[in-house]
Amino acid sequence: MENKRTCLYDKHEALGALISPFGGFDMPIQYTTIEEEHQAVRNACGVFDVSHMGEVTVKGKDASRYVNHIFTNDVNAIKPGEILYGMMLYEDGGTVDDLLVYKMADDEYFLVINAANIDKDWAWMQQNADGYDIDLQNKSDHYAQLAVQGPEAERVVEEVLSVPCSELTFYTFKQLGDVIISRTGYTGEDGFEIYGSHDYIRDCWDKLMATGGRCKPCGLGCRDTLRFEVGLPLYGDELSADISPVMAGLSMFCKLDKPEFIGREALVRQKAEGVERKVVGIELADKAIPRHGYAVLKDGEKIGEVTTGYHTISTDKSVCMALIDSRYAKLGTEVEIQIRRKTFPGTVVKKRFYDKHYKK
Repeated sequence: MENKRTCLYDKHEALGALISPFGGFDMPIQYTTIEEEHQAVRNACGVFDVSHMGEVTVKGKDASRYVNHIFTNDVNAIKPGEILYGMMLYEDGGTVDDLLVYKMADDEYFLVINAANIDKDWAWMQQNADGYDIDLQNKSDHYAQLAVQGPEAERVVEEVLSVPCSELTFYTFKQLGDVIISRTGYTGEDGFEIYGSHDYIRDCWDKLMATGGRCKPCGLGCRDTLRFEVGLPLYGDELSADISPVMAGLSMFCKLDKPEFIGREALVRQKAEGVERKVVGIELADKAIPRHGYAVLKDGEKIGEVTTGYHTISTDKSVCMALIDSRYAKLGTEVEIQIRRKTFPGTVVKKRFYDKHYKK
């Protein structure tokens, strides 16, 4: 089956981007170098085409009850204009997807899901909608999306795109007609997400690209290095059908005291009894780079494997996140990572390898 393309695909080609498959789409991985694009976001401003992400709308008198049934966080705890991060779970606590929930009104929600999971998530949402008076719509083909990220993002959005956004605080949004602008980010830096029609997003992209380098086009390569440095999970690596939020260290986004949600009982049990495996951070003493799938060892015995690993651009360290036996998850535990035929010593550390710089 052929990969899909976003409405900006021809723009990426014109800029000479390296294109590669991701989540069922042909997406730009880099335009110049991952390091150059990474530093643009950390120090100035970068723009990402994230139109591959999925969007689902939930409307109707049972909208809040339905979203709370399929979502680990509590939508009754926020007001319209606010956003929550959380997960959708299977009954056994495994993760269907992690997502953002935008509260448009008390009876209307906008859900943003991962590109690779759109079809699976949509089917799962429909399966669990019985008995709820809601209008559930998959709007993934309607919306395109840009992420403008970095310390200069606010000025760029206001001055270049003429979209007032300075009043938005972290994890809030507003609507301007059919356009939604939010302030969340997946890079550890301040930034905005702009959702709109394909024509509107193409126009925004052209304006941003006409700034003479003030806003650099960025690919999914540096999106991964940026999110990894600040300890943010990627579905398929640090969360999956086999990795629950408890195992991933994301219990804070699971409100176990709210009325029943799918997977709640499994999480309660995991919290009470403990889990066999946990996602941890590991720092290597060497400059060798731990990659996804590499074995983590303790005294020569395999205890887990790397989920994401890099030599970090911002801190110049070889680090990774890894899913390992919980017995060895304590901070300071010494482990080894097998990289090809050699093993390299490492130490269990916190998963955040670089401090976030969000606007509170």
